[in-house]
Amino acid sequence: MDVLVRQEYVERIEKYLGKDFIIVLTGQRRVGKSCMLKMVRDQKVREEGNNVIYVDKEKSEFDAIKTYADLNEYIGQHYQKGKMNYILVDEIQDIEEFERSVRSWRTEPDAEVIITGSNAKILSGDLSTLIGGRFKEIRIQSLSYREFLAFHGLEDSDDVLAKYIQFGGLPGLVKIGLDEDDAREYQRDIYSTVLLKDVILRNKIRNVTFLENLVHFLADNIGKLISANSISKYMKSQSQSITPTTVIDYARLLTEAFIIDKVSRYDIHGKRLFESNDKFYFEDHGIRNALCGGSRLGDIEKVIENIVYQHLIRMGYSVTVGQLQAGEIDFVCERKDGRRLYVQASYIIADQQTREREFGNLQAIKDNYPKYVISMTPLVSQSDENGITHLHLRRFLMADEL
Repeated sequence: MDVLVRQEYVERIEKYLGKDFIIVLTGQRRVGKSCMLKMVRDQKVREEGNNVIYVDKEKSEFDAIKTYADLNEYIGQHYQKGKMNYILVDEIQDIEEFERSVRSWRTEPDAEVIITGSNAKILSGDLSTLIGGRFKEIRIQSLSYREFLAFHGLEDSDDVLAKYIQFGGLPGLVKIGLDEDDAREYQRDIYSTVLLKDVILRNKIRNVTFLENLVHFLADNIGKLISANSISKYMKSQSQSITPTTVIDYARLLTEAFIIDKVSRYDIHGKRLFESNDKFYFEDHGIRNALCGGSRLGDIEKVIENIVYQHLIRMGYSVTVGQLQAGEIDFVCERKDGRRLYVQASYIIADQQTREREFGNLQAIKDNYPKYVISMTPLVSQSDENGITHLHLRRFLMADEL
């Protein structure tokens, strides 16, 4: 099978090479970080004047590299003066105090450092302090819809979109195939690995039953406003006594492992963030569907909202949930360049009540930023209704920009 290049990520990596940054590829396990690192390795090996030092902490041959001192020793043994040395370390969070090593090698004039990690904590605390912000994070996500088409050799159609909604975008499904039983088994295996390695073992979790119940609760309630108190009360009704503080701590560990994303509420009129009631979305909606027993018909609205959220992140937006006095806006989207827009996600707008909810809430916003409704309403490709753009989900997912 030919190796398919995820060009967007290749270009972003190349953009930061030669600029004295440590490049950090983050994301959930099995979304393609290792493949991206191997692409860099193979490309740099082919170029003259380069020396590539590659460490893969998921391979047993690198088990001896346990601490920053071990990593320093290994790099030192393979470093070549007079060449450009590309130091590539996969799943670096498994090396104790790794930040002390990458800080040192970053200062070498003939070295580039690219690392991957499956836990957001690698970008916090000591790393940020030691390297003074001299790193660039590139978040690797599951396959976009367009990448899903390319990886599986499919053409854009309503039937293929239904497959994407059902199975999600784990790259490994290319080898497994889109058979329901095989795909679900693979997705559940990936989920179990991520939960075990990046949450339970890393954080020495004792109440594993609650952690698993919490994930299933969040999977069943994606797109709903949820508070730690409401989860605590629900768990109590299920004969599990869990404090809101524990709920917050466990949810944070799930976000650090990139299993879920937490999205805060934003008061559109007051222009401030609320401190309670958040929404949660899965990194890969296929895993979410596997945990819920498949893509249930009644869940499609939730899953579409999850897909729209992830694509907005892919477009480079920071996303919050918009709060109005009379209702809610699914997504308030902002970019560093000042661009801002509002998005509502829906399944099918088939009646006036649904139309008023989706379009009416957007019309209640009095500024002039672009406003969109994304749905799977038949016969709608793109239309404009009172200044609000109505896009079919397929058209939205095929776009790089809004």
